[in-house]
Parts: sequence; C-alpha cells; structure tokens
Amino acid sequence: MNRLAAVAAPVLLSACSMAPAYHPPQTATPPAYKEVAGWTEATPLDAAPRAAWWEAFGDPVLNDLEVRAEKASPTLAAALARYDQARAAARVERADLFPAITAGADASRQRVSGTRFGGDGSPRTYSDFSVGGALDYELDLWGRIRNGVAAARADAEASAADLASARLSLQASVADAYARLRGLDAQADLLHQTVDAFGKAYDLTVRRHDGGIASGIDVNRAMTVLGNARAQISAVAAERAATEHEIAALVGEIASDFSIAPEVQPLAAPDLPAGTPSEMLQRRPDIAAAERRIAAANARIGVARAAFFPTLTLGSGAGFETTHGHLFQTPNSFWGLGPLSAVLTLFDGGRRASEVKMSRAEYDELAAGYRDIVLGAFRQTEDAIAANRLLAVQAADQHTAAEAAARTSALALIRYRNGASDYLEVVTAQTEALDAQRASLGLETQIMRSRVALVKAIGGGA
Repeated sequence: MNRLAAVAAPVLLSACSMAPAYHPPQTATPPAYKEVAGWTEATPLDAAPRAAWWEAFGDPVLNDLEVRAEKASPTLAAALARYDQARAAARVERADLFPAITAGADASRQRVSGTRFGGDGSPRTYSDFSVGGALDYELDLWGRIRNGVAAARADAEASAADLASARLSLQASVADAYARLRGLDAQADLLHQTVDAFGKAYDLTVRRHDGGIASGIDVNRAMTVLGNARAQISAVAAERAATEHEIAALVGEIASDFSIAPEVQPLAAPDLPAGTPSEMLQRRPDIAAAERRIAAANARIGVARAAFFPTLTLGSGAGFETTHGHLFQTPNSFWGLGPLSAVLTLFDGGRRASEVKMSRAEYDELAAGYRDIVLGAFRQTEDAIAANRLLAVQAADQHTAAEAAARTSALALIRYRNGASDYLEVVTAQTEALDAQRASLGLETQIMRSRVALVKAIGGGA
C-alpha cells in the first residue's frame, strides 16, 4: 500500500498548475448594429474556411490576380514562415514533456601504476569497453513545462490567425487596387470622349472666328478647356501606372514585366446578405490572434509562479562494460536508478517575484489590446456599412446631376451655334458636365472599394 501511494503521489502532484484559471476576455457587444438590421449572436468561426469572396465581383481578371497573389506574394510568404516558426517553437516546448534519452560508447587502453593505492606493486595494462544509455526526466509537479507548452501552442494558434489576417489583408488590397484601376480606366475613357467633343467645339469656334462671327476670346476659351482635358488624361495615366505597379508588387511580380490591359467595364457590386455584419466577431482573424495571445500570457504566469517551487529531476542509466571477453554478456551489464535531484532557489534578489509581475503585466497589456482591437473592429464594420448605404444614395444623386449637366452642355453648345449666347456659357457648362461625370465615376469606384472594406471588416467571405 505504501508503495502504491509513493507511485501515485507524483502522478497526482503532476496535475498541479500555477497558472490562473483562464477565461476568454468578455467585451460588451451591442444588441444590434445601428447601421444595419439582422443582428445575430456570434459563435466562434475564425477557423472556418474562407470562400473566394472576390468572385462575387464577376471579373475574371480579378480572380486571376487573387490566385497569383496567393501563390507569389512575399508578404504572405513571410507570414507563412512566421507561422512555421511558431509551430516549431511549440514542438520544442512540447519535447520537455518527455524524457531525454542519450546513448554512448567508450573504448580505452590504460596502464595503471603498481604503487597505486591498493596496488600489488606491479603495473597493469588493460582495455576498457563500455556502451550504455541514460535517461533524464523532469517531474513537472508544478506545471512549469505544461504551461510552457500551453503558451507555445497558443502562440502558434495566434500565428495561424496572423497568417489568415495577412491573407485577408492581401486579398482586400488586391481587390481595392483593382477597383481603383478600373475606375481610372473609366475616367480615361470619359476624358478621351471629352477631348473629342471639346475638339469639335474648338473647331467650330475657329470656323466662327474665321468667319468673323466669334471673337478671339472664344477661341482661347475653347482651347483652355480642351487643353485642361488633355492634361487630365496624362494625370490619370500616371495614376493608373502607379496603381498597376502596386498590383504587381502585391502579386509578387516585377513591375517592369507586369501589365493589365485597360478595360471599361464596371465591376458588379455584390450585395452582402442582411445580418452578415453580425459575424464580424466570429470570423475576424485579428481578434482570434489577440485572444490566443492572452491565453499564452495567462499560461506564462503559471511558468513564472512555478519557479518558486523546487525542480525535481529523475535520472537513470544502464549498459555494458568489460575489460576482457565479450561486451554484451549478463555479467558485464550495469544499471542505476537515480539520482532523484531537487533544486530550490532560496534567494534571488527578487528575480522570481519580478518575473511574476512582468507576466501579469503582459497579460493586462494584451487584454487591453484585445479590447482595443474589438472596439476597432466594431468601428470599421459600422464605417463600412454606413459607407455602403450612403454612397449608394450619393451615387444615384450624382448620376442624376451628371445627366443634367451633360444636357446643359449640349444645349449651351446649340445656343452658341445659333448665336443665342457667347462661348463663356459653353465653357461653364462643359466644365461642370465633366466634373459631374468624373464625380459620378469616382463614386462608383468608392462603392466597389467600400464593398471590399466591408468584406475585410467582417473577416472575409463565408
């Protein structure tokens, strides 16, 4: 019975842990998003597979860019390497749960003095051969090793969430840049059409001037609006080139060898289902990473507190040794169990107490950071929802204004051709029409970008 108790005691003690009981941090959540109806209570989905959400935009070029970015982005490759490091570090910590087993062999030729203590006056020469192994194992009575393993595992899970966050950020950056690129293509197409129209108006003004009907001021005004429109084409081209180079870097290609053919085709603006924003806390990988780091910090408190207790290590060894004859024979065997060593630090100048305080402070810091991330996530989601709703209204109003400005420009040119007004009225109308049409195209691009921002804010597509 005493032997059974002696064996069971270490096993029972091994269940001890100096880490505080961990509970995921709680944050206040609103009963509903004020910007959208359809709130549902969240359940953890940060590890759920993500769909190819960008396919909802219905553009094969964008689909291809997203696939290329996944394969060749250096940013994503670096995040994957950090995840591999974290997994390897977790395996290193886990190795301490098991005994360390070593093996070795020795062979020597020795001559000992005949006048040594206990000698018979005659020197002796002999060979010594040995082979054996040793086992060392730390008894994890206070949970130091187990808490270290738990912390490393939580760090690895946080790194996995970081990888998912980097992937989502990359996908959103590619989609956002592509939306801007296609918006610039639409702007360039509008400007080319405008230059053609302004060129025809300029030719009309020159003919009227040559016929003595129009003044030189009218000719100069026509040339001014035409020159401004041509200059804007160059500005848009420069911005498009920079955006194209940005996409090249995102997909891991050299800008000099990368190009996307201009195309005037508006992206489809997919409608996200009602209630989708409620999944934000479920799916956002940055929130999952922050929570896992809090769990790791909690486990490290246990590691620091375990240092106040003695470290117990069990050692043993066995093998064969002989100076003559066959090595692997029963009479040549040896073994030993022990020593069982215990080490307890009695004085360290407050080092261990300070390490416990440091680990608790780290936990508090991460908990505060977690709350900040959650608050930021709610803000980003509300911003994206509001932008999607209000931009749609703004775009409709701006489209109406652009159509009215275009009609005004056409009527002003007719009035000028008929001699009912001077060219200043034409210039004013043409400038207002161009500004209104460019603003309308700009809003369409903003709508695309706001849809991308919303997908990113809620942690990706379902």
